[in-house]
Amino acid sequence: MDKMWEMLPLVVMLFMVPIIIKLLSDNKTRRKLIEKGLVDEKVKYLFPDKPVDYVSSSLKWGMVLIAIGLAVFVGQMAPKELVGEVTIGAMFVFGGLALVIYYVIASRKMNKHEENRQETQP
Repeated sequence: MDKMWEMLPLVVMLFMVPIIIKLLSDNKTRRKLIEKGLVDEKVKYLFPDKPVDYVSSSLKWGMVLIAIGLAVFVGQMAPKELVGEVTIGAMFVFGGLALVIYYVIASRKMNKHEENRQETQP
């Protein structure tokens, strides 16, 4: 029974990798169809014109992972009898704080993007 639990992450990864690859390739295909104008106008609103203008989700996940790493580091400094509780609590606190900071950054960036778009339109 213990061997089964050891193999679980490998099995999950074997199933998840093809699914992620399919999702990414489908998204790329949809974007190309939209760029060439082969899709109905109603679908174009699903994809932003310039994804570079929007705050990257990589920033969000980078901040969350750094926060979780910091939480593990802080948890290891706690007394031995409280390591688990402090680590888990710090993960939630630091992860939530990272998401709030990301929200502030994304809101400011989106507001600037909207202002720039309104200024350029006639």
